[in-house]
Amino acid sequence: MEKEIALDALAALGQETRLDVFRLLVQAGQEGMTAGAIADALGVLPNTLSTHLGVLSRSGLVHATREGRSMIYKADLSSMQELVRFLLQDCCGGNPDLCGPLVAALSCTSEPAC
Repeated sequence: MEKEIALDALAALGQETRLDVFRLLVQAGQEGMTAGAIADALGVLPNTLSTHLGVLSRSGLVHATREGRSMIYKADLSSMQELVRFLLQDCCGGNPDLCGPLVAALSCTSEPAC
């Protein structure tokens, strides 16, 4: 990943509503959500949400597909994986043992155990 692409993605996520939208879409999984459902879930005005979805889409973190008359928004997890890989590519001076706690935290699925 190029630095400029990483900066765009980080800037997109550096705003509270956009971060909330991205996290909600991650939870929604491959089914995604319509803009109306996102707006309802987060209590965001539709025109404001449209702006945020545009920023997330341009950053590559969210993609929209048309299904009938609706646009379905989905988080692009491969873009997020590339971003995390970019951020951590030099983790711990290349010593993978030192990155073990980070990997364990990322793979943990039950909150109390994490």
